Amino acid sequence: MKRIAVVGGGISGLAAAFALQREQDGGAQLDYVIFESSDRFGGVIRTERVNDCLVEAGPDSFLTEKPWAADLCRELGLGDELISSNDAERKTYLLIKGCLVAIPDGLMFMVPTRIVPVFLSPLFSWPAKLRILREWFYRPGRNHSDVTVADFVQRHYGREMVERVADPLLSGVYGGSADELSVQSVLPRFVEMEASHGSLAKAMLKARKRHQATSPVPLFTSLKMGMQQLVDAVVARIPPAARELRVAVESVKQEYGKWLVVAEDRTQEFDAVIMATPAYSAAKLLGKASEMAGELGAIGYSSSVTVILGYDQTVRAKLPPGFGFLVPRSEGRRILATTFVHNKFPLRAPENVALIRCFLGGTRDAAILQYSEDEIRSMVYRELEEVLGIRAQPLFTRVYKWPGAMAQYNVGHSARTARIRDLVGQMPGLALAGNAYSGIGVPDCVRSGTEAAGKILGDLAIAKGAPG
Repeated sequence: MKRIAVVGGGISGLAAAFALQREQDGGAQLDYVIFESSDRFGGVIRTERVNDCLVEAGPDSFLTEKPWAADLCRELGLGDELISSNDAERKTYLLIKGCLVAIPDGLMFMVPTRIVPVFLSPLFSWPAKLRILREWFYRPGRNHSDVTVADFVQRHYGREMVERVADPLLSGVYGGSADELSVQSVLPRFVEMEASHGSLAKAMLKARKRHQATSPVPLFTSLKMGMQQLVDAVVARIPPAARELRVAVESVKQEYGKWLVVAEDRTQEFDAVIMATPAYSAAKLLGKASEMAGELGAIGYSSSVTVILGYDQTVRAKLPPGFGFLVPRSEGRRILATTFVHNKFPLRAPENVALIRCFLGGTRDAAILQYSEDEIRSMVYRELEEVLGIRAQPLFTRVYKWPGAMAQYNVGHSARTARIRDLVGQMPGLALAGNAYSGIGVPDCVRSGTEAAGKILGDLAIAKGAPG
């Protein structure tokens, strides 16, 4: 009987534990324990019910095109619980000089695929519009050096596209900066498009035509009762004896072919360990002096704050249509992005309630964590009044702080993760999982946990059982 430790009870660790449980159910000779230092499993995935509203403290959905989270939901019997974003309502704004400007039709992420709407939009200056037109004639060429997203986008569209579109988009997703994030790690498809087509617009238009030949899929997917449903369903499949809540692992080290996990002043012996913690935590647990710890510790992270507000029907009626707005750095605001949740997904709020989510923090505003919840509320109230004209008091407000939660894929990240993979490959019985390596979204984390479990099964030569 092989014993496996899973350190970290976020969705990556839970996916790894579920994969091990599935093999155990199929007859594989293994035992495992999942350690979580906090009082709950799920990490940043947390759903609450407040005033008949469904409040997501962390991620509210996942990208539909990445299948791993939806596949896990179906395997857990949650297929009928999956819901799609209201894409008919999908309009997003950018805050430009204090005013909300709709992102024009055909602007896919930061690539204009329809010239007329872009040229008619007040989003860009005339020099920027001419640069957009010129990009259609950009010639193919492979640039092998890793550059920032800002350098890449500026090469195609100029600095205005970086500051008004690329940077706020990445701030909303990564909590990072286009001037630091790696294009190879964050936008690898764009790198391939440049190499094959030259013009990103031509490549994106060609890809869109291919997709139009198939049934359209919604951009986002969630669950009827919130993302917590996924966590609860996985935890329910893990036997209580395998769950160790409120147990902080202090160190993990290899001795004589075994892995020693020290937690609560107790040392337990395992045949393998899956580290499903943030990279900086994994570095500390594995020992700061090791080469592996050095590489892991070099991966940066950003912190964020999510503020959820509920307002009455009067406010809801005055809000613009669409999913919400993004805020460029040049606007000098603390809010990075705002989502009109009642428009984005069904079943999130009563018809007479406006449910709004605001995001703050990121690499440029780490100081936000030092403010009290009351101070953060005051900031958000003031900025929502200035941007949206909301003067009413909210029905409720919730503030959630997420320190060091989002990995930053800065320039050199792909090379670093390649070195980490090589080091892990030389250490049988060790696997890594989480958002620090090859994707930050929920589907990527599910995939990383499942693949980590697969590596361990291979290392220990455990025959895979039938699906449970």
